[in-house]
Amino acid sequence: MAVHHKLALILENPLNDAEYLLVKQTRPPKFNDEEYDSYVDSDLWDLPSTQLNLLEVKSEPSIAVGGAESWSGKIELKKFDVDSALNRVLEQVGFKAADVGDWSLLKYVEEAQFGPGSPINSVFVRGKLVASHPNLPESCKWLSVPSCLNWLLEVKPGNDRVGPLIVAGLLNEFVQSRELKIPSTLSYQEYPPGVVLVPMGSKTGKPFYTTNLVVFAPQNASNDSEKNGFIASGDALIVDPGCRSEFHEELAQIVASLPRKLVVFVTHHHHDHVDGLSVIQRCNPDATLLAHENTMRRIGKDDWSLGFTAISGGEEICIGGQRLIALFSPGHTDGHMGLLHASTHSLIVGDHCVGQGSAVLDVTSGGNMTDYFQSTYKFMELAPHALVPMHGRVNLWPKHMLCGYLKYETEISRSLSLPFRFCVLLAQN
Repeated sequence: MAVHHKLALILENPLNDAEYLLVKQTRPPKFNDEEYDSYVDSDLWDLPSTQLNLLEVKSEPSIAVGGAESWSGKIELKKFDVDSALNRVLEQVGFKAADVGDWSLLKYVEEAQFGPGSPINSVFVRGKLVASHPNLPESCKWLSVPSCLNWLLEVKPGNDRVGPLIVAGLLNEFVQSRELKIPSTLSYQEYPPGVVLVPMGSKTGKPFYTTNLVVFAPQNASNDSEKNGFIASGDALIVDPGCRSEFHEELAQIVASLPRKLVVFVTHHHHDHVDGLSVIQRCNPDATLLAHENTMRRIGKDDWSLGFTAISGGEEICIGGQRLIALFSPGHTDGHMGLLHASTHSLIVGDHCVGQGSAVLDVTSGGNMTDYFQSTYKFMELAPHALVPMHGRVNLWPKHMLCGYLKYETEISRSLSLPFRFCVLLAQN
């Protein structure tokens, strides 16, 4: 599979080496619709970055980048137009190449295989400015690591946000999280910190070929969560173990590496979300399963034959001292559930949204457009800071994405009869 690349700059403040330069990210285009454009995501800040293009012929960059040899097994910078990329990013932030003394290749991060398109790997280059810049553009600011972590981990709805590049490039080193033993055959992503996505091959519909296994495993587990009225508590939680049988061994390794006090959350009953439940039942029969009753009625005994705890929305779950909230979100099915991670305000939406394409409503399992619209508005009112689908990448503009779904489904419903619309959606499933 072809791989695309992005170059991200890590520039230290010459007056305070604990601060780094962040750029306000460009918002998606407006809908030119008063209702949808009234739902506005908060500002998103991240490292300055640009696409890193291949050269037709290998060439040494005129801007020397130290440390590239240590990453030569992963990436060969001679194959890329590093000079143009660096100059483009510097222009974004009002600097010139002469303003930077030394460059070094800090890190190369391979993106997980979310599909359906090619992964975008990130090249992190660190620069040392030789002098301060008196007049930063309004779209730029210096921000410290503690400030970034505060924005990420102690979220207040509507406040500014921090993107995934600064997390992967710098912040993950400062976050105390449990070391997960993800098999080397699988790739994964951690964003926001503490929210780990492992795309695993599943029997999902095209254009996707994986389902995101979501894992929460805080480093510091709390033992007094039972006193606070939570419907379930544990030291780790996984969402939607739906991988195909050929990945069951990898799933078993992940489950074995997690604490025994495990909670399993299922968003709905489709095979690409529950095909790995039998693995969890075998590896950890003490795990607590949470699902809506309508979902459990459709899950076979071969997948899960033990007891479960029914949820219907509003219940709170405690994982290692962190709070998550179950959200009833029918539409895709009549038992569909979402999950909000309180501290990062990340919203796991199951199949309510996907990383690319339109929603699928399973009318044979109670899916319907009225419920779907109501659940979408409920999600928008929560103002999540990140939207986590079970297929595809994390979405960084949640309100805009949800409004896009509403607009598309409304237009389609007006142009087609609803019964025919449901048939089209079912055919895609």
